Amino acid sequence: MPVPHPPLGSDFSLNGVVPSPAAFRPAAVLVPLVVREPAITVLLTQRTDDMPSHAGQIAFPGGRTQKEDADAVATALRETEEEVGLSRTFVDVLGAVDPYRTGTGYEITPIVGIVRPGFTTHADPREVADVFEVPLAHFLDERNHRIDSRLYQGRERRYYAMPYGDRYIWGATAGMLKNLHFVLTS
Repeated sequence: MPVPHPPLGSDFSLNGVVPSPAAFRPAAVLVPLVVREPAITVLLTQRTDDMPSHAGQIAFPGGRTQKEDADAVATALRETEEEVGLSRTFVDVLGAVDPYRTGTGYEITPIVGIVRPGFTTHADPREVADVFEVPLAHFLDERNHRIDSRLYQGRERRYYAMPYGDRYIWGATAGMLKNLHFVLTS
C-alpha cells in the first residue's frame, strides 16, 4: 500500500520520538545515480557481516565527517572512494536531500550525484561485502514502499522498507530513498 510522506527527517519520524538535535554526529552519504541504458540505477552497498554496527545491511556509500572534510560533499565523495573505489571524477554532484537523523546518533546529509559510465568499483573488504545497482524506477514506484516493524529494546519500532529481489533495503537507507522519492516526484 502506498505510504504518503512529507520529508522524513529521521528514524524517529514513524515512532513519535523527537531527539535532541545536539546529540547527533555529522555524516554524509553519496546517493549515486548511475547513468545506464536504458535507465538510471542507484548504486548501493551491502555491509560486511562483521561490522560493529549495521552488519550486513544495505547502505549508500558514506560515513562520518572527518575534520579534514570541508563539507558534506567532501565527506560523501571521500567515503565513496574509500568504501567502493568509485573515483569522484565520475561523479557530478547535484546537491543535498534533507538531512536524516538515525537511531544510532548520526545526522546524515545525503548528497545526490550523477555517476557517468566507465567507472570501476573495488569494495573495501573490511566494510563492504557487495556493491550492486537497483533501477531508480523501483524506488520511484510507491507500490514498492512499505512500513515494517520489529521489536527493539522491548518496543515496536516502525521503519520504511523497499525490498528489491532478495535485497532487504530498510531503515535509514529506505528513509533517505523515501525523501528522494518525495523530491523527485513533487
